[in-house]
Amino acid sequence: MLQYGIIFLVIAIVAGLFGFRGVANASASIAKLIFAVFLILFILTLIFGRGFL
Repeated sequence: MLQYGIIFLVIAIVAGLFGFRGVANASASIAKLIFAVFLILFILTLIFGRGFL
């Protein structure tokens, strides 16, 4: 899951460099969302220790 977040972050950076602001904003938003979900699942895994990931 973290790989998808990194992929969308790279897409956002490349799109921003080429001037595609709409694509860059959308990709950055998706990357933030995926990273937040990853962090929540990671913390839940640490707390409960059941291996949700």
